Amino acid sequence: MSETLRTGRATPGGDAADDGPVCDVAPVAIDPASVATHASFDVRRFRQGNWQQASDELAEEVPVALEFNGISHVVMLATPADIEDFALGFALSEGILRQRGECYGVDVSATTLGVTAHVEISSRAFAGLKERRRNLTGRTGCGLCGTESLDQVLRPLPAAGAALRVSHAALAAAHAGLAKHQSLNAVTGAVHGAAWCSSTGEILCLREDVGRHNALDKLIGALAREGQAFDAGFVLMTSRASVEIVQKAAQVGIPMVAAVSAATALAVRTAAAAGVTLVGFVRGEQCVVYTGGATLDSHS
Repeated sequence: MSETLRTGRATPGGDAADDGPVCDVAPVAIDPASVATHASFDVRRFRQGNWQQASDELAEEVPVALEFNGISHVVMLATPADIEDFALGFALSEGILRQRGECYGVDVSATTLGVTAHVEISSRAFAGLKERRRNLTGRTGCGLCGTESLDQVLRPLPAAGAALRVSHAALAAAHAGLAKHQSLNAVTGAVHGAAWCSSTGEILCLREDVGRHNALDKLIGALAREGQAFDAGFVLMTSRASVEIVQKAAQVGIPMVAAVSAATALAVRTAAAAGVTLVGFVRGEQCVVYTGGATLDSHS
């Protein structure tokens, strides 16, 4: 990367140790556009019975802090790309914002330690966020960040809107189009993709990230910024369908989630309760329908 996000631990002699990542005393501001999404490393590769010296491109994951009206809310490890989409999508999918218009702007800054998205939101949304933060004070740790009780993990979700009718041929078409839209994964082989697909299976938008939830947040943010209707298509994930994926989709009104791997039991129960069509193992002409089977047309 042109501006490496790195750290440096001082040794007793005063020089920086080179045996692993450590913390700089004073982070240096850098241009966010200079933060690369992948980096080259020399590797030894074993293929066809022989060792080879080679160079591999590895996906970067850096700390990304989300600040709302100057208050730090969360720090995620993410791919340093499409940060504006990520911030807006996270705010919508986590219920911080009710609608796109409550976000007044996103500014991105970076230092040698990470990236920060500074998000300006409405007074109503900020008041709700402060109340959420007040409920978290005094806690010493958590299993799921941003939650303090079981009822917050299984948060109430809005009911899905009108069902989207999709054929198995459309699912197959969307799956077939994934690879050509995943430019970063083609280089690194290490990132998830969240694709926005029309009812006929055309991929209209795709976002990538080392985290599947981050990829979906980036996609939601991109659609919101473009003014797209969330009930006009479906999401195809290059991962398993976990409960968080279903929750984020349901929160913004996406009626259907498909994934190339399996769904978890809790994801299926959550999708059924919210009226979200959930499909797994979308691979070529194959798929498994967990919920909302009536919306999957048997014909092309």
